[in-house]
Amino acid sequence: MLDTTIVTVGLDSVAREFRSPVGTLQWVSAGYLLAISMVMPLAGWASDRFGAKTMWMTSVALFTAGSALCGLAWSAGSLIAFRVLQGVGGGLIQPIGQSIVVRAAGPARLGRVFGITVLPLTFAPVLGPVIGGLVVGRLDWRWMFLVNVPVGLLTLLLAKRHVPADPAGERGKGGRLDALGLALLSPGLAAIVYGFSELGDAGGAAPARVAVPLAAGTCLLTAYVAHALRRRGNALIDLRLFARRGFAVATANSFLQGAALYSSMLLLPLYYQQVEHASALGAGLLLAPQALGTAVATYFASRLTDRVAPRPLILTGIVLTLAGTLAFTRLGAGPPGWLLVASLVLRGAGLGVVMAPGMATIYASVRPDEAARAAGAVNTVNRVGGSLGTAVLAVVLQHSLDHHTGAAAYGATFWWAVGLSAVTLVPAFFYPARKVSR
Repeated sequence: MLDTTIVTVGLDSVAREFRSPVGTLQWVSAGYLLAISMVMPLAGWASDRFGAKTMWMTSVALFTAGSALCGLAWSAGSLIAFRVLQGVGGGLIQPIGQSIVVRAAGPARLGRVFGITVLPLTFAPVLGPVIGGLVVGRLDWRWMFLVNVPVGLLTLLLAKRHVPADPAGERGKGGRLDALGLALLSPGLAAIVYGFSELGDAGGAAPARVAVPLAAGTCLLTAYVAHALRRRGNALIDLRLFARRGFAVATANSFLQGAALYSSMLLLPLYYQQVEHASALGAGLLLAPQALGTAVATYFASRLTDRVAPRPLILTGIVLTLAGTLAFTRLGAGPPGWLLVASLVLRGAGLGVVMAPGMATIYASVRPDEAARAAGAVNTVNRVGGSLGTAVLAVVLQHSLDHHTGAAAYGATFWWAVGLSAVTLVPAFFYPARKVSR
C-alpha cells in the first residue's frame, strides 16, 4: 500500500530521465495493478498446494526482487517489466497474509486482530506522498523502489522465525491447478481493470479503448462462472462461498467500499494539489487528519467487533463516512479550512469503524481451511470495485472541469463520492443484527 502511493509521486521524474511520454510511464502503475489483479485469484490454490507460509515468503521475495530490479532499470520498458514482477509478488502478499492471520487469531479474536493489522495501512495514503516527495526532492527516484529492499529482507528473516508453519496435512491438498479457470479468470479480471483504467484516463473520450476490454473481460468472467459452477472442487475462486449469507453480504460491501474508498482517495490529493496548489508533500500532510481519525476509530471498533453484532457498527461507520464527505460537496462555496479538517477526521473515523467488523464477518463465515480461497476472492472483488469507483469519479471530474471552475468542479464530483458511499448502506442492512457465538 505504501509502495503504491510513493510511486505515483515520482513518475514525472522517471519520465524526464528516460525521456518517455507520461502516457508510457502510466504503465509503471497500470502494469503493477494489472499483475496484482491477475495473480490474486491464485492465492487460495497456491496456499493449499504449497503452504501458506511458503507462498507468503515467496511473494515477499518476488516483491523485494522486483523492487531491487526497478531501482536498477535502464529504460522505461525495463521498469515496466520489473513493476509487473513486483506486482506478481504484491498481489499474493495481502490475501495469503490475511489467511495466515485468520488461522492464528481464531474466530473469537478476529475483530481485535484485524484491527491491529489494518491500523498501519490507514497511514499509507498519507505517508506515501510524504515519503515520495522527500525521496524525489532529496534523493534519486530509484530510491522509491530500493527503499523496499531492506524492509523486504528483514520481513523474510522475521517470517522465517515467527510465522507459524502450516498444520500437518494442510500442505499439498490443493490438487491440480485449474488451468482453464486461470485462463478465463485472470485475463478477464485484467481486462476489466484495464477497461476501467482507460475509462478514467480517457474521460469517456475513447469508447473503443474502453468498450473492447470491458466486453472481453465480461465474456471471460461469465465463462468462468459457468466453468466454476460445473467444476467440483478446487476452483480458483469457489463460487459456493457466495451462497453463505455472511460471506456474500460482506463481500458485496467490500466491493462497494473499495469503489467508495479508492475513488475518494483519487479526489482528495488532486483537489489539494490542483486547486489549493499544495505540493505532493503538502497534500500528504493535509490528508493526515483522515488517517488520524481512521486510526483512533479502528482501535476502538476492533475491540467492539468481537462483542457486538456487525450491522450497527457497519451502519455507524457508513453514516460517519457520509457526514465527513458532505463538506467537500461545498468546495465551490469556499468552506473554512477547519471544517474540512474536521470532516476528514470524521470521514476517517467512519472508514475505521467499518474495516474490522467487515473483515471479521467475511472470515467468520468460512472454515479455517477455506480462509485462503476466501481471501483471494474478497481481495479480488475489492480491487475490481476500486477500479470501477476510480474510473467513474475520474470521468465525472473531467466532465465537471469542462463546465465549472476548479473548486466547484471538485464539489460537484464529491456528490458522486457521497452517492457511492450511500450505496454501501444497502448490503450493510443485511449484516447480522445479533452477535453469533462460535
